[in-house]
Amino acid sequence: MKPFDMSVVVQAQYLADQSDPADQTFVFAYTVRITNSGQRPAQIISRHWVIVDGNNVREDVRGLGVVGQQPLLAAGETFEYTSGCPLKTPVGSMRGTYLCVGEDGVPFDVAVPEFVLAMPRTLH
Repeated sequence: MKPFDMSVVVQAQYLADQSDPADQTFVFAYTVRITNSGQRPAQIISRHWVIVDGNNVREDVRGLGVVGQQPLLAAGETFEYTSGCPLKTPVGSMRGTYLCVGEDGVPFDVAVPEFVLAMPRTLH
């Protein structure tokens, strides 16, 4: 096991009540579970999301922390949050990275694997 290691699991869902397909507005929520699977505490400092819609239009979103926080996770601890993403198409994807810092002050990146944002009944 590595001294500093984080694992990320994401679950996305379509928010029909906040979307307006006639106006090309499709809103999705995604819940992220970040678990410190390393042996030492580490803090999430910032995020970088790459969002791509169904027209292959890319948007990069960068910011400090996650949902206004910079959680410090002890070994074995999990932090979960939910956020949202509007798209102009019924299908898209997200992937990204979290910049974390170990207790030794050394930064490291944690990859968030690509996940799909899809309105129900739009993918086969």
